[in-house]
Amino acid sequence: MSAPTLLLYPDPRLRLVAPPVEHFDDELAGSVRDLEAVMRAVSALGLTLPHIGRLQRVVILRMEPGDPITAYVNPEIVWASPEIGPQTEGSVSMPGIMEVVERAVEVRVRYRDLSGAVHEEAAEGFRAACLQHEIDQLDGIFWIDRLSRLRRDRAIKRFTKLRRAGG
Repeated sequence: MSAPTLLLYPDPRLRLVAPPVEHFDDELAGSVRDLEAVMRAVSALGLTLPHIGRLQRVVILRMEPGDPITAYVNPEIVWASPEIGPQTEGSVSMPGIMEVVERAVEVRVRYRDLSGAVHEEAAEGFRAACLQHEIDQLDGIFWIDRLSRLRRDRAIKRFTKLRRAGG
C-alpha cells in the first residue's frame, strides 16, 4: 500500500462525516501510525483520519513537538462551557491561511483509546479549540465553515491565490 497523502481543500472528502470505529484491532493501529507519519511530515498539531482520506472517527493531537501523541477514537464533546473565546486557527489541508474562530473556552471530551478503553479529558484554551476543530472535521465541518461568509470567502480567495502562486 502506498504512503497516505494529505487531502487539500477543496477536496470533497473533507466534507464527509466519518462513521465510528467499531473494531479496535491491528488495522486501526496501523491507520493511526500512518496518520502520525503524516502529522510529523506536515508539522501538524492535530489531524484526523479523514485528512488522509480514511473515513473513521480518529483524531490525533500533539500540542508541542516532542510531546507524546494522543489518539482519540470516536471522540465526542460531552460538555462545552457557555463562555466562548477567539482562537487563531488554520489547517494543514489549507496551508497558509489563518483566521480567528470563536469556540467554547473549555470542553470535556469522551473518547476511546486504541484498545477501546473509555476516557474523558477536560481541556481549556488552545487545546480545547484544537479538539473542537478536529471533532468538527470528523463531522464534515471544515474549519472555515465557522467563519462569517465574508471572512470565509476572503480566506478561500487568499488560498486560491496562494495555490496559483505555487505557495
